[in-house]
This record gives sequence, structure tokens and C-alpha cells, in this order.
Amino acid sequence: MHELAPWLRLIFQRWGRLSVGGLLLLITLLSGMGLLALSGWFITETALAGLLLAAGAQASINLYTPGGGIRLFALTRTVGRYLERVYNHDTVLRQLSDIRTRLFRQLAATPRSHRRGLSGTQWLSRLTRDVDALDTLYLRLIAPTALAVVVSLLMVLLALILFDTEIALWLGLLLGIALLYSTIGTLARTRQTSRRLSDGEERLRTHIIEHLEGFAELTAAGRTGKHAAWLMRQAHGFAKEQAKVDRRVGWNQALTHLLINLAAILVLWAGFGLFQSGQISGPVLVLLPIALLGLAEVYAVLPEAFGKFGATEASANRLNQDSLDAPGEGTIQAIEPPNGTALVATELGVRYDDCPPIFMHFNLTVARGEHLGLVGHSGSGKSTLADALAGLSPAFQGDIARLPTSYLTQSTVLFEDTLKANLLVGDPEASDTQLWRVLELVELAERFASEPDQLETWLGSSGSRLSGGEARRIALARVLLSPAPLLILDEPFTGVDSPTRGRICKNLRYWLKGKAVIALGHGPNALPDTDRVIHLIA
Repeated sequence: MHELAPWLRLIFQRWGRLSVGGLLLLITLLSGMGLLALSGWFITETALAGLLLAAGAQASINLYTPGGGIRLFALTRTVGRYLERVYNHDTVLRQLSDIRTRLFRQLAATPRSHRRGLSGTQWLSRLTRDVDALDTLYLRLIAPTALAVVVSLLMVLLALILFDTEIALWLGLLLGIALLYSTIGTLARTRQTSRRLSDGEERLRTHIIEHLEGFAELTAAGRTGKHAAWLMRQAHGFAKEQAKVDRRVGWNQALTHLLINLAAILVLWAGFGLFQSGQISGPVLVLLPIALLGLAEVYAVLPEAFGKFGATEASANRLNQDSLDAPGEGTIQAIEPPNGTALVATELGVRYDDCPPIFMHFNLTVARGEHLGLVGHSGSGKSTLADALAGLSPAFQGDIARLPTSYLTQSTVLFEDTLKANLLVGDPEASDTQLWRVLELVELAERFASEPDQLETWLGSSGSRLSGGEARRIALARVLLSPAPLLILDEPFTGVDSPTRGRICKNLRYWLKGKAVIALGHGPNALPDTDRVIHLIA
């Protein structure tokens, strides 16, 4: 249960909306029960009046008051249901926004070395399925349970007023058992299985996506059929587990309905003695049992909600482990460097994940406006060092002081959006004129000027409509647009041919005038013009 604590605190920050939503749920349910109960009373009263008239006796009935009550309950139930659905679903969407915003902020503050531990498929599961499991906590679990408690107490109170104390106590006992059995009972029978099923389904989903992504390799190795058969066996096993949970939930729903019906029969049977003694009328006798039958509406959703509670706990636990409580390796904070410098690294220790250190006692000073090249062969730790200098991955020792930084990572990442939207990530305030200037700098202005949509050209998933060199130059242009006074460029010309690289470098120095630049590459010829070069030796 403790896994849900941080998310419950987040959900209950909107306690005002939750209270209004709960009130709308209560009004809707009470209107439905009142409609049933008053209709039963009215039908019984009408039937008794008809029997008396048929027997030749005088009888009268007030048609207007109960008729008006029935219309009132029907109207409030309809309007209440509509308002409840609109309002509570809006609340759930707001909660979803709160959860995702907090999750994204935590992920942004999580060291990249920790985020590498999960595949893209697993992160997708966190951001979709696991978040969705949390955003319905209120609407499907908390609100119905609280509603069942409140309405059950109202039914007991009504029994105490209309009947007597003994009937009210027996009714309270049966409703209490039904409530415990539909909530705690269902939870006890399904919690571990549901939790295990949730973890297993995530693994299976990962394996299926890996199967699809690696289909060509499996086909070449002749393993497609065997791997698919293994996936089918896994899926069949999870289907059996899910069926087990569904059976238990179904039995608990059936027994909960049975207890509600027994409570209605008990009240009807016990109240019949009061009717015979003249303490209550016939219409009053049937009013409470029929109202109890309406109580099944809220009790029916409890077993299903608590049957998924274990899966919800598993989702919360995964989110807590992988984002909210993600451990950082160091505590290095970026601070303002001394006057005249853009970056100062002192006694820096850098390593990749839990591997042995790549750099120890590394010292580096970059002056403002200086262009520095860091050169090293593959595996020398250039990208790991760049991550640490940019603050993307904390070093395990030492201090870093730097100006605001824009970082071109070694891998090119473009969003499935337009050219303009991708460029504006670097500077959201940039004008179209500035965008065309930077495109001209990276030799792409003519390429997109010939496109029908020009700056609004859709780039496709991860820039799939571009060549590797074009995608790299757009990523470079995005960083060049940034107003940050310090740029870190890791392999800025990957996939760019030598003539194009030469033309870009010729104009790049003027564009970067006044900015400090740290460029990393395999050799000096893979870098823009630099004032000095440091060779990294691993």
C-alpha cells in the first residue's frame, strides 16, 4: 500500500474537485435508489387502493405528491449522471496531467545513467499503461468505496427510523459483511496474482515488440517459428492467470449480490411482522427492500476495482523505482564559473554506469568565447565526459562550474513533427528569418525551400524522411539556435560528407562568435575550427 502513498498525496491535492465529484456520485446514486423505492411505494399504495375499491370500500390516494417525487428523482438521476460523468472525467484528466507532469519532471532530473537501465518499450509502458492505472484510483476505487460506506449507513439509519433497532442492526451486519467481502475479500484473493500478472504482462509486451523489431534477424537465423511459439506459450500462461483473477472477481461479485438480496429479504421478512401488528403500512414495508436492491449498483463495481488493485500497486512500484526514487550517482551541481570562464571542471571523476572510472582527477578550464576540441578514439570516453560536462549525467566526484549550456548529443534525436517545430526546440522565440539563416548555415535552406510546405515540412518518425546526414545537420542547427553561451558538440558532423562539412565550418566561426564551444570527435578534421585541441587517452 505504501507504493501508492506519493500518488495518493498528488491526487488529493485536488480535494475540492474530488469532494464535488463525490457529491455528484452520491446524488446520482441516491436519486436512483429513491426512484426505485418511491416507485415501489407508489405501486403498492395504488394496488392496495384498487383492492379496497374493488371490495366496495372507500379509498383515496394522493397521486400528485409521489408522482412529483418520482419525476424529481428521475430528473435528478439523469442530470446528476450527466454532470457526474462530465465533471469526474474532467477531474481524472486533470489528475492524469498532474501525474504525467510530475513523472516527466522527475525523469528530467534523473541521471541518464539510470535511465539507460530500461528499454524504450519499458519506458513506453511506464508513461502509458502504468500512469493510466493510477489516474483512475479515485473514480474506480476510492469514490465507490466511500460511496458504499455512506449509503450503507444511510440504509441502516432509514431502517432504524422506519422499522426498529433489531432490524437495523441485522441490516448493518449483512451490509458490513458485503462491503468487507467485496473489498478486502477480493483484495486478499487477487492481490498477489494480479500483481504478478501485471509484471509478467510488461515482460511479455517487451518480448513481443523485440520480436517484431528483430523479425529480420530471427528469419535469417531460422528462429521465427520457435520464438513465436515461445511467445504464444507465455501469452497462454498469462491468459490462464487472468482467467483465474476474473473467476475470483466474478464469484465475489455474485456473493456480494447474494448478500445484498439477503439483506432485502431479511428487511422484508422482519418488517412483515411490524406490518401485521399495524406499526407500518404496506407501502412502507416494501420501500426499504426495494431501495436496498438499488444499493447493488455501487457494490457491483467494488470487486472488479479491488481485483485490479494488485496491478495498480505494481504499476506504482515500477514508477517509484524507475523515476521518483531513482538514485543519482553524484551530487554535483552546476554553479556560476569565475569571471572570464565558461566552464571549470576540477578533480572530475567520470565513469559509465558501474564500470571502472574512465577519467580520474580530470581538470578543464574553458574561457568565454574559446573554441576547444577534445579528440579521442572510440571507447576513450568522449561521450561519457561530454554527458558529465553538460550535466546530463553526474560525475561521481569533483566539481563543475559552467554557464547555461546547449548540448548536441552523439545520437541524433528528431521529433515526429515539422521542421519548424524541431528547430524551435533550440530557441522557441526564433523568427522564421532566423530559422532560414541557420538552415542556410548547415546547407539545408535549398533542400527545404523546394518543399511545398517549406518550414512546415513533416519530418516523420525520428526524421525518417531525411537522410542520416540531413537529420544530423538539423540537430546541429537546433543547437546553434540556442542562446546559451556554452555549446557542447559531440561528433557534430556524423554522416556529413567532407565537402559539406568544410563549407559549414567556414561560416560556423562567425555564427559562434562570442560563444564558448567544446567540440568532440575522433580527429581534428571531424571538428569545426578550434583554438586548441586536447587529446584524450584511455
